Amino acid sequence: MNLYTGQPNIPDIESFLAKSREILETKRLSNNGPMVKELECRLAEYLGVKHVVTVCNATIGLMAVVKLLGLTGEVILPAFTFIASAHVLQWEGIKPVFCDVDPLTHNIDACKVEGLITGKTTGIMGVHIWGRPCPHEELAALAHKHDLRLFYDSAHAFGTSYKSRPIASLEEISVLSFHATKSFNTFEGGAIVTNDDELARRAKLICNYSFEGEDNVTGLGINAKMTEIHAAMGLCSLDNHQQVLEHNKNVYMYYKQELSKIEGISLIDYPENEKHNYHYVIAEIDEGTFGCSRDTVHSSLKANGILARRYFYPGCHRSDPYKSLYPGLSFPNTESLCDRVLALPGGGGIDGFGQIDRIISILDGVRRIRT
Repeated sequence: MNLYTGQPNIPDIESFLAKSREILETKRLSNNGPMVKELECRLAEYLGVKHVVTVCNATIGLMAVVKLLGLTGEVILPAFTFIASAHVLQWEGIKPVFCDVDPLTHNIDACKVEGLITGKTTGIMGVHIWGRPCPHEELAALAHKHDLRLFYDSAHAFGTSYKSRPIASLEEISVLSFHATKSFNTFEGGAIVTNDDELARRAKLICNYSFEGEDNVTGLGINAKMTEIHAAMGLCSLDNHQQVLEHNKNVYMYYKQELSKIEGISLIDYPENEKHNYHYVIAEIDEGTFGCSRDTVHSSLKANGILARRYFYPGCHRSDPYKSLYPGLSFPNTESLCDRVLALPGGGGIDGFGQIDRIISILDGVRRIRT
């Protein structure tokens, strides 16, 4: 049996089927139906925010936020992130200005941000990589100093905290992903979250073509609505989420225990004083100590049916269209991470420690052969 990163967590099937039947019987499939409303209310309570506006996916959610904040010109973001973060800006006609990251946290290096600010800069997009918070105070101070909008791509950060505050409540607005590969999923989906009443009101408008009332269009909008069937999956997933978190942590801690026995490979840390979803089992391969490259490890695992992921290889700035549009960019920390990070199967992909033992055995075998 193959194992791969990103296998979905499936909630109680009978509960989901009952909700699906209710949707079909009421014939309310979309357009802010009762399932969506219930999910938004429950998520707001769970996340500790005033407003949750569900969307069909996080990419569309970020596009809506870019419009809401009136961003133009240039926006600064980390080079080490999923390509969607950059695509959102480029799609909206905004130049993504990439910034290198801190090699220890994998998040944007706030010390390097100010040097990238120009007269065309209108915003900073922070990305909470692996659900670990980026340097909020430093970014907020820079945004205030230079009159910039600060917003967050919180795709990885569902249910995590920063200084005991939910990450989703940081700054004025952020976007979560509920894609099938996330710890909490709605098949596909996401949410715009904010404590700002006016931003929430405008977000709801823009995500429904900017209809205010039956036929009054008040501006430029888009169809970003979540359907009832996706919300039903979300409600069932939320009922099951505590079990998912406990499973994720057990998987992560077992990996950490076993990998500590192998020289040259280590897992990223999740500080014990904060809440985490432990969804990402991220290893770093030190080629000099381990005895072979990350890519060799990746290929060896793949040959044995273990489909690990090289996040976020090769780096946004080394991917098209950005390497063609903005040639010559180099970010040493990002490039080093892209060449040594490997996401191992976790979450819903692991149903027993024996599967982890198999992965550990393959990793140790590769090391022994190469050394």
